[in-house]
Amino acid sequence: MILAWIGALMVGLSLGILGSGGSILTVPLLIYLVGEEEKVAIAESLGIVGAIAFTGFIPYAFKKQVHWKSVILFGLPGMAGSFLGAYTSNYVSATVQLLIFAGVMLLAAVMMFRDSKPKEKSVQTSGLPWWFIALEGLAVGVLTGLVGVGGGFLIVPGLVLLGGLSMHLAVGTSLAIIAMQSITGFIKYLDVLDNLNLSVDLHLMLVFGLIGAVGSIIGRTVGAKISSQGLKKGFAVFLVLMGAYIIFKNI
Repeated sequence: MILAWIGALMVGLSLGILGSGGSILTVPLLIYLVGEEEKVAIAESLGIVGAIAFTGFIPYAFKKQVHWKSVILFGLPGMAGSFLGAYTSNYVSATVQLLIFAGVMLLAAVMMFRDSKPKEKSVQTSGLPWWFIALEGLAVGVLTGLVGVGGGFLIVPGLVLLGGLSMHLAVGTSLAIIAMQSITGFIKYLDVLDNLNLSVDLHLMLVFGLIGAVGSIIGRTVGAKISSQGLKKGFAVFLVLMGAYIIFKNI
């Protein structure tokens, strides 16, 4: 169990430093280190990541490093998408969910490998229609609810490239959106589990979430002082290895 708690700390550090990566770590940790059933792990991941993301978001909010218009445009459709994704999970097997999850891990790794640090810029409109940004929020939300991925690795680039935000604003805004989507998906997932006569382990979620929250605060402090590019590359390597392992286990 010690390895699981170390993993929880890593989840928080990832969210605090990069604004993403939390649920991509949480689901495999719960399945392969804690031994949770797949659908239960996805549900617990949504609740844990939602709580950690909200904790990490608070310091950004106090420092006014959250772009509230983007939270509304991206986050509200994301909540609807997360609800829809969680509902759809009723009709998708755990194996298929994990294979989709592994594909998302590999996609995230590719994006992190290819990513070069965006130039800092002031908040501006990107010239894209509001519905386009809302549509991306909806799509990311569906993914969140279906396989328990918070979607930060898609949200942060989207906020920078589509919303015209600086990286600091994008990370804080991403954490708010992840919290909104994850908590919505978690609430709906409780119904999904109830239909399967399954339930989440609230004690596990509480301990995992508290450790992760501490990690997110540490990550927020550390992230302001170091470049995240080397961390992204190392994290990408880990995602490739873990994604390949999940595919191997489920085929």
